Amino acid sequence: MVGGGSGVGGRDVIDIVNAVLLRDRCVLLARRSAARKAYPGLWSFPGGHVEEGEGLEQALHRELREEVGIAPTAYRPLAPIVDPQVTSTIYRMYAVSAWRGEPAIRDDEHSELRWFSLSDATALPDLALDAYRPLFDGLRAEP
Repeated sequence: MVGGGSGVGGRDVIDIVNAVLLRDRCVLLARRSAARKAYPGLWSFPGGHVEEGEGLEQALHRELREEVGIAPTAYRPLAPIVDPQVTSTIYRMYAVSAWRGEPAIRDDEHSELRWFSLSDATALPDLALDAYRPLFDGLRAEP
């Protein structure tokens, strides 16, 4: 459910959009700030909670503008990822292949942005979620 709604079995679902920015067979990862409640200091993606009444694509645009100062111009949905610690949280993943602007940290949610080859990203020991590894492998296998 967009913006958090009633999910399976009456559970509230929390939707979070994540932008997998891709350039020259590399992926942009964002290290979560040490002060973050969930997954502090680990590598993740720019993105955030879908607000009430907001669509997934609207949230993607807003979060990228707020967090890294870009406007996505070409993107596609990827398979969602369920948070292994909070199964009512669903990460709505988007492969973003074109944008206006240059990504830079604009808030205190992340402490670092860095481009990694998809192979190097898969091998990182400090990813926020292990489910990112098969995502990277799938992207690497694409033409």
